[in-house]
Amino acid sequence: MEIKNKKAYFNYFVVREIEAGIVLKGSEIKAIRKGSANIKDSYIRIKNNEVFLINTYIEKYEQGNNFNHEPTRERKLLLHKKEIKKLYEEVKQEGVTLIPLKLYISNSHAKILIGVCKGKKLYDKRETIKKRDLARTGGLDYE
Repeated sequence: MEIKNKKAYFNYFVVREIEAGIVLKGSEIKAIRKGSANIKDSYIRIKNNEVFLINTYIEKYEQGNNFNHEPTRERKLLLHKKEIKKLYEEVKQEGVTLIPLKLYISNSHAKILIGVCKGKKLYDKRETIKKRDLARTGGLDYE
C-alpha cells in the first residue's frame, strides 16, 4: 500500500529524496496497511537533533478499542545522525523545506520518502500545467 503526496510535486521542486523509518504504534501500522492515511498537509521538522513528521492523519483502527492512537500526533522519524545533520544544514538555507512525498510498507516496516524541496513560484506552476496538458493531448514538446 502506497500513500502519495501528489501536490508536493506541483508545489515544490524536489532537490533530493531520503528514505526514513517511522516510529508507530500497532494500531497505526494496521491503519496504514489498510490504506487509511493522508500525508497531503504534512511536513517535517527537526527538533533537538531529532526529526518529526507533523500533521499526518492516520485514521483510528476500527478494532483498536482503548489502545487506539491519536490521528494527527507527531511521529518520530528514524534517520542516522549524519543524515539529520545534513538535512539540518540544507533546511537552514532560504526557501528549503522538508516534505513527505510517499508513505509505504517495505519488508513489513513503514517507510516515508522525504523530499528536500524548494517552493515553486506561480510562473513555475503554470509551466508545469502547460507541460502536463501538452503531454496529455499529445502535442509537440517545445523543449
